[in-house]
Amino acid sequence: MKFTLSWLKEHLETDASLDSILDALTDLGLEVEGVEDPAAKLGAFTIGKVLAAEKHPDADRLKVCRVATDEGEKQIICGAPNAREGITVVVAKPGTYVPGIDTTIQVGKIRGIESHGMMASEREMELSDEHDGIIELESGEVGEKFTDWLAANRPEAVDPVIEIAITPNRPDALGVHGIARDLAARGLGTLKPLKQHRIEGTFASPVNVTISPEAADGCHVFQGRYIRGVKNGPSPAWLQKRLRAIGLRPISALVDITNFFTFDRNRPLHVFDGGKAQGDLLIHRAKGGEELLALDGKTYAMPEGALVFSDDEGVESIGGIMGGEESGCTEETVDVIVEAAYWDFVQIALTGRALKVNSDARYRNERGIDPGYNRQAVDDATAMILELCGGEPSELIEAGQVPDVSRAYKLDAARCSSLVGMDIPEATQRASLEALGFVMDGDMAQVPSWRPDVKGEADLVEEVARIASLTGLVGKPMARVAPGVPKPILTESQQRERAARRTIAALGYNECVTYSFIDEATAKLFNGGDAASRLENPISSEMSHMRPALLPGLLQAAARNQARGFSDMALYEVGAAFHGGEPGEQHMLATGLLVGATGPRDSFGARRDVDVYDAKADCEAVLAALGAPERVQFRREASDWWHPGRSSVMALGKNVLAVFGEIHPRILREMDVKGPAVGFTIWPEAVPAKKAKGASRGAVVLADLQAVERDFAFVVDDGVAAMDLMNAARGADKALIEDVRLFDQFIGGSLGEGKKSLAITVRLQPSEQTLTDDDIAGVSAKVVEKVSKATGGVLRG
Repeated sequence: MKFTLSWLKEHLETDASLDSILDALTDLGLEVEGVEDPAAKLGAFTIGKVLAAEKHPDADRLKVCRVATDEGEKQIICGAPNAREGITVVVAKPGTYVPGIDTTIQVGKIRGIESHGMMASEREMELSDEHDGIIELESGEVGEKFTDWLAANRPEAVDPVIEIAITPNRPDALGVHGIARDLAARGLGTLKPLKQHRIEGTFASPVNVTISPEAADGCHVFQGRYIRGVKNGPSPAWLQKRLRAIGLRPISALVDITNFFTFDRNRPLHVFDGGKAQGDLLIHRAKGGEELLALDGKTYAMPEGALVFSDDEGVESIGGIMGGEESGCTEETVDVIVEAAYWDFVQIALTGRALKVNSDARYRNERGIDPGYNRQAVDDATAMILELCGGEPSELIEAGQVPDVSRAYKLDAARCSSLVGMDIPEATQRASLEALGFVMDGDMAQVPSWRPDVKGEADLVEEVARIASLTGLVGKPMARVAPGVPKPILTESQQRERAARRTIAALGYNECVTYSFIDEATAKLFNGGDAASRLENPISSEMSHMRPALLPGLLQAAARNQARGFSDMALYEVGAAFHGGEPGEQHMLATGLLVGATGPRDSFGARRDVDVYDAKADCEAVLAALGAPERVQFRREASDWWHPGRSSVMALGKNVLAVFGEIHPRILREMDVKGPAVGFTIWPEAVPAKKAKGASRGAVVLADLQAVERDFAFVVDDGVAAMDLMNAARGADKALIEDVRLFDQFIGGSLGEGKKSLAITVRLQPSEQTLTDDDIAGVSAKVVEKVSKATGGVLRG
């Protein structure tokens, strides 16, 4: 929304400075996006008088002038043909920036004679394109600021243009009068009352307007007049200057008048050429496909259901959005129809979006205009047309009814403190609302018709706080619910999520935040992509389904990085995956992915490809941070996107805690990732909760007796998992056996085909008495027995 300061002052009686107005606008919620202040770049120019002008001794076209300035008499070399004694000029002294030539004036020599400044032309000051000579002023005192002279004699030349951003809930600020009302309520001046005209028609309109029944919910009311005998031509200079200042091109008096009301009162209007109307006008819904050559020179095919004006020949204009070229006003126009209608917001938005038409009328109609001003707008616009173009008005043309938007809400002065945190006296609150146009009836506030955004008591509080200024809000700490140290506010699930995220990051992984949506083909690779997880309105074809896991998003990120030359990476994500489309059918996951090598190349040969044990170590570290037990079962039950022989599931019985391993080569090919690639996925919510809820830790128990270690080597079938053998050995004596570790594996040789040797160390830690040889032998026998029963292994000789 653009307007000039002088335009604003047509509605606001104020002495406030430009800076004060700009600050107030932003503070009121009408954020200032830009200001074009011509006076700012001309502030250093002053008025001077040429005392003498003599020909330069070494140049035919230059003159040596003595100029009286506020700093005394100055010598200035000038090449303008009109430089002569006695004229009043505009002087740029040394150090002054001249915007038209992008130069800062300095003291210099021109053909051997010093020049202490410059006398400026209009183009050099960007006042116009005139540059045939320097400016000659008819008045002005030596030393007077040129901007002051312009303000008194050519105010339009230094009139600031202000541009503000309008939020969707403030359609009333799309008119200069509405902006002035806000500033007046803030206390920056007095709102000038609008001059209301009352026009009495002298004849019945030859063209009538009807709203079809199916369009009644889209166009609530039409009001207008037929004016005959007008003389269309250029609009007056004041109107043209006002429109040009905000970036609009003056067209003709009739069109410029409608543009004026659009920006001055937030009242879009339209004028038809009444002489071109074939019969009466009908507001109806388009059947679809009707074409219209619009005022922007484009031909539009009407979507089905769009609200349009039609005469006997066809569509005349798009209701509330844009008129037609055929019915537009020209210099030959003699009779016109002035139209003011109140449209349904949603209908305008749907039609404008379907046609991809962006006009000032659509912008305002789809946000909301004042239905209470509809009839008055017709009379005000008619009065201006009669003043500028002449003519004779008809009686009012009317169809439909102005909707009743009256409503009232209770003003509870105490709610301002509870909702906003500001203590504002009730009298001040009432005064603020009344200044904004609300009518107070006891403690009930009648909402003005131009404020469709006020829909409840809380909105009244918002208006009061906005006028009072939220800069006066003082921050206060929230009162404690109970004395003492507050209880933790994070749930156990949130704490686990944070612990997982911090631990994985500490291991050197980089966090990714990917979309929760993936394409169907990728989802099917990870047991997803069914109808239950398909989106009804996807962002794109690559985001058609909810993700069944986090791994596909990380693999896609890895592929993008590899395409840009990054081959080694460690990525992770903590977030939700979805096993259905209903609320609650989701689960939290923490997934890590390692791709490439463990580090950069070095002279020591420490670099190697990542392997399954890297993923296992990181997975176990995260589980430990989440409080998972140290001893878990390892099972080869991983999903088919993991390598079948190089992956494992970590579980407690049927409760799966995590899975780690190599990514299946088929998956890597499908997702265009160059291996090696390993990873892990953890279900944080599956980790058993701690039994002790307190923050204190138990006492440290240190063994005071010597531990004993014994080594065993078993020959087993090559299909036996080492973990199964270790778990069997650990179960031989749970009280004494503290740890079991695998330290060697041997295949081939004298063992024969299909056999392998697994060597383990069993650590015995007594707690009551030192172990004797017989105790150690007894435990060793139990180990051999347990392992033989569980795996079929025999002790290697």
